[in-house]
Amino acid sequence: MNELAGHTNTYHTYGFDEALAGIAEAGYRYVELSAVPGWTEHVDLDTPPADVRRALERYGLEAVSLSGHSDLTTREGLEHGIKAVRWAADYGLPIMNTAVGGHQSADENEAAFLGNVGKLADAAESAGVIVALEIHGDIMASSKETLPLLEKIGRDSVKVNYDTANVEYYSGDTAVEDLPKITSQLAHVHLKETTGGKGNWNFPAIGDGAVDFERVLEILRDAGYTGPYSVEVEFQGEPWPSLDEVNAAMRRSYEHLRGLGLS
Repeated sequence: MNELAGHTNTYHTYGFDEALAGIAEAGYRYVELSAVPGWTEHVDLDTPPADVRRALERYGLEAVSLSGHSDLTTREGLEHGIKAVRWAADYGLPIMNTAVGGHQSADENEAAFLGNVGKLADAAESAGVIVALEIHGDIMASSKETLPLLEKIGRDSVKVNYDTANVEYYSGDTAVEDLPKITSQLAHVHLKETTGGKGNWNFPAIGDGAVDFERVLEILRDAGYTGPYSVEVEFQGEPWPSLDEVNAAMRRSYEHLRGLGLS
């Protein structure tokens, strides 16, 4: 059974405890942790994993993955990625999600990334962790760009974190059109809503936009996908909505997905 997690990045401008409380109250039993420098720093990678685990246990939550996005085209980003992989392994998490250029970058240097990703793959293999590269930016805008990139990387420890809204934001293709081409490479899926259109930053609660989640889940079931799902709501960016609005969006998302057979 695929775990359905709430992503703490949904609580981008709020504290870790507020994120865990909102996710748990919305109905989720699982969580994706955020350790993204300069963006959502809910988890400090210098904090012992046992301390984070105790925080989750207070809310009845279990972690399924770590979001450790950094700019993998740079030395500093690579170092953060390796540290995130090792922290995930110490926690017992099988997946560390990241992106070629980090959270905010869109125009990326493929050569610099390919020069660094082998070292990250080495660390992942040593740690027994999968690095899941997110559909994000220009180099991984959709399956069209991502599949050739994976061939160039050529490492079993590097897979894909598919984002159902980013594919449309960066490429203009819908998840329903694009997803069937890449299911064999997935380790993780972000269930994220969009109101539609390339370059349109509007990622509301699940069910409030244009993504056909019933068909998305059908595609993934038919492909035999067994990894986790994580719900991420990024609204219209900063300033973030009130905490009550964020909590309500997470509840609506959970209820919508539960109606489609997830829980």
